[in-house]
Amino acid sequence: MKTIIFKKLIKQGIGALLLLVLLNSTYSCQDDYLDVVPDGLATVDKVFNLRQEAEKYLFTCYSYMPRLGDPRRNAGFLAGDEMWVPDNRENGDYFALEIALGRQRVSNPYFNVWQGEYQAGAPYDGPEIWDGIRHCNIFIENMSDENNVPDITQSERERWIAEAKFLKAYYHFYLTKFYGAIPVMRENISIDAPTEEFDVTRAPYDEAIAYIVELLDEAAAVLPPVIADINTELGRITSVTARSLKAKVLVTAASPLYNGNEDLAIVVNKDGTPLYNNTYEPNKWQLAADAAKEAIDAAEAAGLRLFEFNESVTGFDLTDTTVTKLSIRNAITDPESIEIIWPNTQSLTLGEDGLQASAMAPLQVGHNTRVARKVLSPTITMAKLFYTDNGVPITEDRNYDFNDIRELREATPEERFNIEEGYRTSRLNFDREPRFYADLGFDGSTWYKRDALGDETKWHIEGKFGDYSGSDHPFFFNETGYYCKKLVNWRMTFSNDGGSFENYAWPEMRLAELYLLYAEALNETQGPSSDVYNYLDLIRDRAGLEGVVESWANHSVNPNKPLSQDGLRSIIQQERMIELAFEGQRYWDLLRWKRAVEEFNDDVQGWNVFGDDEASYYQVRTIHLQSFVSPRDYFWPLSETSLIRNTNLVQNPGW
Repeated sequence: MKTIIFKKLIKQGIGALLLLVLLNSTYSCQDDYLDVVPDGLATVDKVFNLRQEAEKYLFTCYSYMPRLGDPRRNAGFLAGDEMWVPDNRENGDYFALEIALGRQRVSNPYFNVWQGEYQAGAPYDGPEIWDGIRHCNIFIENMSDENNVPDITQSERERWIAEAKFLKAYYHFYLTKFYGAIPVMRENISIDAPTEEFDVTRAPYDEAIAYIVELLDEAAAVLPPVIADINTELGRITSVTARSLKAKVLVTAASPLYNGNEDLAIVVNKDGTPLYNNTYEPNKWQLAADAAKEAIDAAEAAGLRLFEFNESVTGFDLTDTTVTKLSIRNAITDPESIEIIWPNTQSLTLGEDGLQASAMAPLQVGHNTRVARKVLSPTITMAKLFYTDNGVPITEDRNYDFNDIRELREATPEERFNIEEGYRTSRLNFDREPRFYADLGFDGSTWYKRDALGDETKWHIEGKFGDYSGSDHPFFFNETGYYCKKLVNWRMTFSNDGGSFENYAWPEMRLAELYLLYAEALNETQGPSSDVYNYLDLIRDRAGLEGVVESWANHSVNPNKPLSQDGLRSIIQQERMIELAFEGQRYWDLLRWKRAVEEFNDDVQGWNVFGDDEASYYQVRTIHLQSFVSPRDYFWPLSETSLIRNTNLVQNPGW
């Protein structure tokens, strides 16, 4: 019997394992799955005899969550132009960087989410996200049978089913980000089905989105709005989470890549079924706006709000400048941030060899480079993206000239809480908004941490070659001269034997993003309005900036820009890229806006980090000349192996 099953598996090929397709009675004999079936039980039916074992199976469904708090496992960090890392094996493999380098391939693709390879597996390479969907289907089917798990309350049963539906929806959506149209696995294929049933086809994109939304609606109707006991349930799904993901799904589906994109008219299944509707549908934006507003109302009713740092927790006085920066940073990194809608406790931002160590820089001679690797390097493109202190782009501010970023200035006493007093650094690093100084470190910038006590005794970076933050380490070095402060919790401390970090769960979604999704969708449905300005201004106020209309009227060479739909669209997109910088969002946003072909065909640049004095360091260095081919590079390729195994699958355009 096993031989017959595995012959079917070899032929079908949704991915290498979708399919151990539901070997309800056989997969437990595979060593790789001994930790999947709770307590090594021999068959799935025994799992659903008791509440305790069924709950463990629910946690198995959660275990396939992508580890987006791992710099190697979040493609959004490195597949575009937001951050760079040294391209050397001693520093460890970063397969998402291969995408940014233009090395993606059809044979054995890098960061292969479809088959769980090259750091794309969840929770580790090998199991595919399709397996997560399979386990969700098993769980939903068995828990829906009220003869199973007799020792559970009805409310618990309904809640657990809703959690599995959410996870199933999320896993489908995650796959669509990479591949566009995908097969929709509403239920598992019986092991007794004819072989041809395993040769599934890709569903039209809008059909997949409709099914994802259906699952999220069903989940939101049942799930609680908040987690009652954060000690035992932190990270589990709430109705607010489900509604928020629905808003993000619908905004994505309404965006130019998927809504009226004529480039995709050629993509059809082998029976001629179109996989994308290339007719623009404005109602998609209305559905997205309605979903975002519903999610915002639910989030605020549940007590969520934009994070503001409470100075009293420090025990010492801090300037308004430092408090504002801590509000911005801790919105992400505080484990108890009131702004986080969905903390992914499956993905902690671990210290050494993890996200925070990869972002942290040494701040004095002798600091251990294994806990301050500084390899996550924001590009000059990102440094230019942030606003001036007047709240408008550097190319539009009529009060400042940023044409020559190699020009150096010396920090004044008034600037000492952002740049070390008396330090000379690039003109690009002066007169910038608080989020620039909160998110980015650079040669001469301050880096405030709790162990500095008052902000007059802050740390600062010295980043030239040979300096304590510089790039003279053989493989832990910074590529651009910019450092990612945003992702490091302010309680990080150095010690004689290394250092320690306060870990936080990766924030899959936070309230600020919901505000931006709503503003974007609302502008697309009705153009500029007081509601659009209001939600943008809530975020800008936390960032220490004036409102959109006031900032452009008072400081921009284009004062009427916020008053037109096109102008406001540009503002909303830049606001989103600033507010969500270094959270793995920019890459996906530029794809869905169909702007990647513009942004990813340019030089990836940084300072000459191998220069040991001002004259040599402050030269713009081209690290890589990117090449993005449209429409090919808007989607990941399916591997040749998958296409051979399942002849009903069609390849993405251009591959």
